[in-house]
Amino acid sequence: MNDTTPRDAVLELSGIAKTYNKGKQSEVRVLDGVSLRVAAGEVVALVAPSGAGKSTLLHIAGLLDTPDAGTVRIGGEDMSSRSDRRRTLTRRSEVGFIYQFHHLLPEFSALENIVLPQLANGVPRRDAQARAEDLLTRVGIAPRASHRPAALSGGEQQRVAFCRALANAPKLLLADEPTGNLDPATSDQVFAALMELVRDTGLAAVIATHNPELAARMDRTVRLDNGRLVAG
Repeated sequence: MNDTTPRDAVLELSGIAKTYNKGKQSEVRVLDGVSLRVAAGEVVALVAPSGAGKSTLLHIAGLLDTPDAGTVRIGGEDMSSRSDRRRTLTRRSEVGFIYQFHHLLPEFSALENIVLPQLANGVPRRDAQARAEDLLTRVGIAPRASHRPAALSGGEQQRVAFCRALANAPKLLLADEPTGNLDPATSDQVFAALMELVRDTGLAAVIATHNPELAARMDRTVRLDNGRLVAG
């Protein structure tokens, strides 16, 4: 992908640092001056060994956690000094999350799991249902819309989770090992569906993965190494 101008950046992390205390006299610096820019339509693979801080970085990027130092900008807006309410509204409307485990609500159908986040964001039910149906069609499981998660395969559940993450048309998608609990064949199919969704919507995405083959299918790779981000 070609370099983009600053106005194209959806996510900008500058000098992000994060330290955790482990006991009275022990500190672990998980992130040490991390900077990253992700443009609209760009998919970045984040590669790191377990415990290296990739989940912490994604949580800070998605406004679920705050850094000890540095700034987070989403859509050009510096979120560092924003109120909790403003951060919550931004996270709800502009950021989508996908995790290794789908965390679907078991008492609701696939369709309802995608409708509910939209209702929470003020979308009329009819519009929310239409978007949910469209997203399920895009990932090839529209016939399973009325099924609850327990009646879906692991790959189907994760496709519903993808749709839920994109339900409110976010600008930024953050995914933490989204196919890590699937077998290789299912992982490949589900990842292909995710990439198609991302490409169709033109959002910015950061996807953490241990799989070098999946990372190679993204636009570029960055790697966490001793708290610092380097080119993959």
